[in-house]
Amino acid sequence: MSARRALHFVFKVGDRKETIKFYTEILGMKVLRHEEFEEGCKATCNGPYDGKWSKTMIGYGPEDNHFVAELTYNYGVQSYKLGNDYIGITINSKDIVKNAEKIKWPLKMENDVAVLEAPGGYKFFITEKSEANSTDPVEKVTLACSNLQKSIDFWNGLLEMKIYEKKDKSVLLGYADSQCKLELKSIGEPVNHEQAYGRIAFSCPTAELAGIQDAVKKADGKILTPLVSLDTPGKATVHVVILADPDGHEICFVGDEAFRALSQVDPNGDKLLKEAMDADKSDEWFAKKGLSKAVK
Repeated sequence: MSARRALHFVFKVGDRKETIKFYTEILGMKVLRHEEFEEGCKATCNGPYDGKWSKTMIGYGPEDNHFVAELTYNYGVQSYKLGNDYIGITINSKDIVKNAEKIKWPLKMENDVAVLEAPGGYKFFITEKSEANSTDPVEKVTLACSNLQKSIDFWNGLLEMKIYEKKDKSVLLGYADSQCKLELKSIGEPVNHEQAYGRIAFSCPTAELAGIQDAVKKADGKILTPLVSLDTPGKATVHVVILADPDGHEICFVGDEAFRALSQVDPNGDKLLKEAMDADKSDEWFAKKGLSKAVK
C-alpha cells in the first residue's frame, strides 16, 4: 500500500493570529496555501458549520512528501471544547525548544520529552534525535482509542496500514517507512471528541476510493460522507470519502491524482492569509452587539 500517503491533520482554531505565530515562529513551519470559503464544506471539512470559514495548510514542505497541518477557522467562533481524542503530534527538531524559550512560550517536560501547547490546547511533543528516519520532521500523530484490538482490526485489517510496533497499550501504524505514522493509545475509557475533534487525511489512487468505502460498509463501519467531489475555486476538483474508526475518529481518503494538483504550494499563501486576517472584523462585530465570539 505504498501508493497511499499520510497527508495532514485537521485542527479547528479560534485565534488565527496566535495560532499562525505558534506554527511559524515556534514550530518553524511555513504557510503552504490559504483559501477562504463563503459557506460550509460538503464533507464537513470545517465541522458542522454553514458559515464563512478558511483553510490554511502549514508545514515543513509540500504535501507531496510532508505531513502538514490544516487549520480551519470558522468566523465568529472563538474556541472549541477539547475532548480526550487527540493526544499529540511528535516532531523531531533541534530548534523548536530554543524558539519557544526565545519568545517565552510555555513549555513543560513529560517523561523527558518537551511538550508545547498550540492555541486551543493542542499538544505537540518535541524530540531531538541526532538522526531522523525521513526528511519530514513530523514523526507521528497520536490518537486515543478505547479498545486497542478493535482499532488494529480497523486500521490494519480494513484500511491495510502496516503495523510498525505493537505494545500492550499502543500500536504504531503507517503506509510507508518514510511517512508520518499513526499511533493509537488505549486510554481505558470511552473516547470523547467534544467540539474540537479533528480529522486525519490520507491519499490513495482515486480508483481505490470506492473499494475503501465498500470494505468499511461491508464491515458495518461508519461512512460519514459517502464518496463525493469537492470543489475549490480556481483549483482542481478532488474526490473524497469520509470514514470513522471504531472510536469515531474522522478519516478522510482523497484521490491522489487531483489532490497533488490541488495541494501545490501557493507562493501567495502568506499574503492571502495576512489579507484575510486583516479583513476579519468578527471580533468588532460581536463587540458592537455586546457579545463575545461564540465558544463551542
